[in-house]
Amino acid sequence: MSTPPRYDLLSLGEVLLRLDPGEGRVRTSRQFTVWEGGGEYNVARGARRCFGLRTGILTAFADNEIGRLLEDLILQGGVDASLVKWVPYDGMGKRVRNPINFTERGFGVRGAKGSVDRGWSAASQLKPGDFDFDHLFGTLGCRWLHTGGIFAGLSESTAELTIQACEAAKRHGVTVSYDLNYRPSLWQERGGFPAAQALNRRLAPFVDVMIGVLSDDPPTAAPAAVGSDDIFAAEDAALRPLIERLTAEFPNLQTIAATLRRVHTASVNDWGALCWHQGRYYRSRSYPRFDILDRIGAGDSFVAGLIHGLLVEEDPQKAIELGAAHGALAMTTPGDTSMATLPEVEKLASGGDAKVQR
Repeated sequence: MSTPPRYDLLSLGEVLLRLDPGEGRVRTSRQFTVWEGGGEYNVARGARRCFGLRTGILTAFADNEIGRLLEDLILQGGVDASLVKWVPYDGMGKRVRNPINFTERGFGVRGAKGSVDRGWSAASQLKPGDFDFDHLFGTLGCRWLHTGGIFAGLSESTAELTIQACEAAKRHGVTVSYDLNYRPSLWQERGGFPAAQALNRRLAPFVDVMIGVLSDDPPTAAPAAVGSDDIFAAEDAALRPLIERLTAEFPNLQTIAATLRRVHTASVNDWGALCWHQGRYYRSRSYPRFDILDRIGAGDSFVAGLIHGLLVEEDPQKAIELGAAHGALAMTTPGDTSMATLPEVEKLASGGDAKVQR
């Protein structure tokens, strides 16, 4: 472009209002803290707030008080909300609504649990033609488009819109990242995992950076490697053949990255990340027996750090380290989005500790 692009990153996805009962249970709570969140949006928010990238969100809201609350939360996070599509509210939510996500953090033997009310959301009704991607990518300018399987899986129309966005991004030389993010609840009435996988294969030819892998079965946790000092040796060994198959089938892929997690309890996990980039593998440092306050959104924070490392630092090893560190720090605070600063992420990524800073 003859002028600098307006956006470093645009995310295409649904944004939900999360109601968090804190240390309690949804079914017995009398008060909730509200956060904004969504798989694709969380990446834009982390990339802006922690890493200083210029980001925006492509989504839609019903124009009522809940929608305006979501807008206010987005603006507090520094993400450009000027591209949001506002849909007239019908007064009852029969035709359009804003999605709500009740989520418990979990603790110990009680896992995190979400109860999502997203039917007829404004974002799920987005369709091809709702955004002028040639204007966004060709006139305003954008360096990176991020989207994923959650938004693409909301409806048939969002699937087609996601394909349209990725095709347009490729025409304009915009890097595309796609997080597979399989959610059984989105596909239980639409063909399940095979249908989600079929959609991902339609999108894969337009993707540069794939988060996760396309396997023949839904992902399951790998067992620990007996007698190994590498806590993720088994996961690493299981993922590499899948990555080799994926890159052989889709040679357009430049990067494939996946978080590595072993759950001991809801509040203690092993954490790390693996990345394949242009023919070479990179592993982050491991975070064994990692203490968690709120695990929701950790993978999205990982993606934000990975994108910064690839786009700004142009260093795949630093990218995977920043991503893993950012995801780890996101799990130490409540809400879907990161509250970490760049110095904190860089310190942890380089092996820093949690001593008091004065």
